Amino acid sequence: MKVVHVVRQFHPSVGGMEEVVLNIARRHLQQGRDQVEVVSLERVFTDPQRRLAPRDSHQGVPIVRLPYRGSSRYPLAPSVLAAVRGADLLHVHGIDFFYDFLALTRPLHRVPMIVSTHGGFFHTTYASRLKMLWFKTLTRASALAYARVVATSENDGQLFSQVVAPRRLRVIENGVDVDKFAGQGSTTPGRTLIYFGRWSVNKGLLETLDLVRALAAQDPAWQLIVAGREYDFSVADLQQAIAERGLQQRVRLQVAPTQAQLAQLLGSAQYFVCLSRHEGFGLAAVEAMSAGLLPILSDIPPFARLQRESGQGVLVDPADVQAAAATVRAFASGTDAAFAAQREAAMAYAHRYDWDRVVGAYLDEYHLALDGAEGGR
Repeated sequence: MKVVHVVRQFHPSVGGMEEVVLNIARRHLQQGRDQVEVVSLERVFTDPQRRLAPRDSHQGVPIVRLPYRGSSRYPLAPSVLAAVRGADLLHVHGIDFFYDFLALTRPLHRVPMIVSTHGGFFHTTYASRLKMLWFKTLTRASALAYARVVATSENDGQLFSQVVAPRRLRVIENGVDVDKFAGQGSTTPGRTLIYFGRWSVNKGLLETLDLVRALAAQDPAWQLIVAGREYDFSVADLQQAIAERGLQQRVRLQVAPTQAQLAQLLGSAQYFVCLSRHEGFGLAAVEAMSAGLLPILSDIPPFARLQRESGQGVLVDPADVQAAAATVRAFASGTDAAFAAQREAAMAYAHRYDWDRVVGAYLDEYHLALDGAEGGR
């Protein structure tokens, strides 16, 4: 069996979806039974002037890269049809051009397909009414071309149940490489927060700065590390926001850290903070818990579920910064005495997202899709 993953961004781009695709593809390949390949775009959205090699590999996974036109929100790459020729199964990631175009051209390429939702396109409130109209019309119509639709969170499962029949919809939550940062967080109590991930508007970075300012007004020990790649915000943007709040001595920015650098930064922190407005799953929060960090999260459905099931961390409303700061202060004071035990509990919870279980579930979906295609011939 040859499985081709189709995703708009992959290595050297860094992000949650890229990490998911890499882990599924790499671990599937390691089983030694099937061929696996990733088809992606030839430019990283944050560095659009640099064209990447048309063929490459990363951690043993072959990569084919395609030219595109248009915006990063809906990049047009019709040459994907030639790139997927010879595949036995297509695994499309995300609800974007590839999702719609491969559905529209299904009568031409005739390859069975599954899709993973990755939060759909509801990561921000921008054009929310238009997005919902698109979702209930074009997204619904495109879904008919997919043998299986995999929702990557319970939240996505509820959303896509509006446009996909229950028999074709399954929730498979993303796995986490729990060994990557295992135990790397600080082993002693303290007052350092860390955020790592894309510097996107929907991640609540400005609200996080407001929270740190409110925390530091009562306790000067509070510090923040912001690590990740420039996206909606550049270094200059965040430096300006930090200066406007008088936080130059309290916030450290680390652009595009290597895995080793990020592990070192985690060792300085006790808490992971993410005040996202929307998450499909919340991969970084679970990665942080695998390191032994305690989560401070916005009160959105995937984070609320994580906090409820793990019994770790605290939820806050970023819109009420004073109440959020009071909640975080009380939480931190309460964890000091039992920090080691809570740290161990956070790491133990993260292990339920081990990738081997997740990849096994996806292989089951592949065989269901192929069996359905055989039955329909």
